[in-house]
Amino acid sequence: MPFEFQTQKIPDVTLVTPKVFRDDRGFFTEVYKYPDFEKAGLKKHFVQINHSRSQKNVLRGLHYQKEPMAQAKLVRVIVGEVFDVAVDLRKDSPWYGQWVGVYLNAHDLKMLYIPEGFAHGFCVTSDIAEAVYYTTNVYSPTDERGIAWNDPLLKISWPVKDPIVSKKDSAYPFLNSADNNFTYSSKQKTSKMA
Repeated sequence: MPFEFQTQKIPDVTLVTPKVFRDDRGFFTEVYKYPDFEKAGLKKHFVQINHSRSQKNVLRGLHYQKEPMAQAKLVRVIVGEVFDVAVDLRKDSPWYGQWVGVYLNAHDLKMLYIPEGFAHGFCVTSDIAEAVYYTTNVYSPTDERGIAWNDPLLKISWPVKDPIVSKKDSAYPFLNSADNNFTYSSKQKTSKMA
């Protein structure tokens, strides 16, 4: 299989490592193949692809879209490095308010799969970084929401001391005040806790 799927401390978040074929000409890798992702339990189809470029110390997030326009994301970095974070927003989840953080870079080409019900953000640790993320729903401005990147209850260990944050991202509320309609279903509880 050209991918390795590794569940994280929040089991629904998955680190995806593609097989990379390198030689003196460069490299080749598959980024996404639905049958392999489906076997790993990642059955959503992607319908939009976003590309961002950011300078060192930029912090973007923490973003999400409410139901019914919630998005799962597959995040990859094609230039530089970022510290990528997913925060569980699903009420009644055993991991509600907890976060997963991983470094993604253009060298090893690992990707992070973040399901619906999570806020997503990243900070740039290299001089420049370009991130590409595939989403399972289109962008919906009326459903766009966020939570504060520096919420003291989340205790995210961002590797940037003085991040560059947009006015919009700086104005997001803390988790306990956020407009969030995600729930953790009994079906999820059964499958993930078994």
